[in-house]
Amino acid sequence: MCHKEPSAFVHFETMPAYQGDDLVTDIRVLSRVFWSYYPCIRAFRHCKPVVQIDGTHLYGKYKGCLLVAVSQDGNNNIVPIAFAIVEGETSDAWHFFLSNLRQHVVTQDGVGLISVRHESINAAVAHSNGAWSPPRAFHMFCIRHTESNFLRKFKAPYLQKLVVNIGYSRTVCEYELRFQCLRERGEAYTNWLSRIPREQYALAFDGGYRWGHMTTNLVECINLDLKGARNFPITAHVKATFYRLNELFTQKRAEAEAQINAGHIFSEIVTSKLHANQLASGNIQVICFDRQNEVFEVHEMPSGVEYAVDLHRHRCDCGEFQVDRIPCRHVFACCANQRLDWQVYVHDVYKMDQIRRVYRARFMPLGNPTTWPAYNGPRFVPNPFLRRVAKGRPRMTRFLNEMDTRMLRGPRRCRQCGAEGHSRSRCSQAGGNNAQ
Repeated sequence: MCHKEPSAFVHFETMPAYQGDDLVTDIRVLSRVFWSYYPCIRAFRHCKPVVQIDGTHLYGKYKGCLLVAVSQDGNNNIVPIAFAIVEGETSDAWHFFLSNLRQHVVTQDGVGLISVRHESINAAVAHSNGAWSPPRAFHMFCIRHTESNFLRKFKAPYLQKLVVNIGYSRTVCEYELRFQCLRERGEAYTNWLSRIPREQYALAFDGGYRWGHMTTNLVECINLDLKGARNFPITAHVKATFYRLNELFTQKRAEAEAQINAGHIFSEIVTSKLHANQLASGNIQVICFDRQNEVFEVHEMPSGVEYAVDLHRHRCDCGEFQVDRIPCRHVFACCANQRLDWQVYVHDVYKMDQIRRVYRARFMPLGNPTTWPAYNGPRFVPNPFLRRVAKGRPRMTRFLNEMDTRMLRGPRRCRQCGAEGHSRSRCSQAGGNNAQ
C-alpha cells in the first residue's frame, strides 16, 4: 500500500520474537499498527476542525481493538481519517494512536477532540506534551457517556434528561438555570458534575470548538459499518477500509459535482436551515447601536425577548450563531434591516466548493499483488498471547450498562399459557393435556 500510495502513512510497533531463549532476527511480533490514507489526510484540511475518536473490539482469531478517528464535512457527511489496531484500550495504545494522529493527520491548531470519559484517553491526552491541550487542541467529552456515568453513580434515571440538557445549553444563563434545577434535586448531583470542567461537557463554555457536536455518534456509525470486517485478519481489514473509503469518496465527489453544476452555493443541509431562519426573521425588530462595528439589538415579537447581535465578532446572545457558524434568525433580521449580505457570515466549510475539495484526492488501485515489488524486511507474526482460546460458540463478555437497556432481555414467557417464569416445555397446562 505504501508503494502504491506513497503519501499514505503507516507506522508499526513491533516486539522481538524468541524461540525458547534464542532471539529470532528475521521475525518480528506485530504489536500495533497505525494507518491513514492520503485522501483522508487531505480531506481533513477542508472538514470541520473536529475529531471524534473511539475504539471497538475485534472478533477474529486474535484479541485486539480497532481505534478510529473521524471528522465531518460541511454537508454532515462522516469522513474517516485514521485507523489503528492495538492490543487494547490502554493508555499506551491511545498515546500511540493520538501521537501519530496529531503528527501526521491533524496538524493544524484549534482542533476540538471529542471522546468518552475513559481514563486511558485522559492519560494519553495528559502525556501528549501539549499536542492535545489548549491552545493547540481542546479535549471534550461525549454527553451521552457522561450521562451514563451519572446514572451508574446515582441510579437516578429521572435526572437523565436534565443532565443532558445541561450539556446542550447554548448560553450561560440557560446553563445556570438548569444547573440550579439539578442542585435543588440534591447537592451530591451538582458536586459530582462540578468535578468535570464545564468546558468539557457544556456547549455554553466550549468556546465553539465542538461545532455543535455533543456525542461520539459519528465514530459509532463507522464502528457499526465496519462490524463485518472486525472478524478479518489485519491485512484483510486494511483492504476492507481501503475499498470502502474509495467507494465513499467516489460517491460523495460525484454528489458534490452535481450540486455545483446545479448552481448550489451552499450544502443542502445548510440551505434548508438558512431558509428556516430567514422565514423566522420576519417578526423581529432591529435596533442599530453601532453600524460601523455591526452591533445591534433585536426584539422578538410578540414575546419581546431581547438579544444582542455582534456581526463583526460573529456572536449572538441566542448562541446558535457562534456554535454552528451559520446565521441565525436574529442575524438575518439585522442583515435585512441594514441591507447587508448574509452570505459573508456563513463559514466557508459549508460552501459546496469547499465540500468538493474534501473528496478531491483520489485513491489509486492496488493492482495485482504479483506485480508488487519484492519485500525484503522482517516477517511479521501475530502476538501469541493475544490468541483466543475458543471452544464452541463465542460468549459475549461485554458488561451491559445503562446505554444497553434495549439489549437486556425481558422475563421468560410461556407460549402455551402466556404466563411468565417458565417455558413451554415446563408448562403445567401442557403436562395436564398430555395426561388426559
